[in-house]
Amino acid sequence: VQFAESGGGLVQPGGSLRLSCLASGNIYSVSLMGWYRQIPGQEREQIAMSTSGGSQNYTDSVRGRFTISRDDAKNAVYLQMNNLKPEDTAVYFCYGRFRDFSLNWKNYWGQGTQVTVSS
Repeated sequence: VQFAESGGGLVQPGGSLRLSCLASGNIYSVSLMGWYRQIPGQEREQIAMSTSGGSQNYTDSVRGRFTISRDDAKNAVYLQMNNLKPEDTAVYFCYGRFRDFSLNWKNYWGQGTQVTVSS
């Protein structure tokens, strides 16, 4: 499974960005799709997760500002980020838990996209 991530960049505090991630490859079905981020020197943290049943979970620091959405027909996940703050600066990774055509479940991460919030 490969991911194509896009949408990162430089934005001023208070601005918005939308991250996109499209998965392709040996995919039979998908359950979880979400986003992680990693600040230099820190552990990678889960910030938003979407289940196949429609539930969404957010870490406290982004709840109310970030919105996750998905399109299972495209094996795609998106992250709308509003009211960005300098502490949101990080590398953002998309995540997916996919079942392949051998019916094996596996976890996959994208290559990461840099988001920088600075004036």
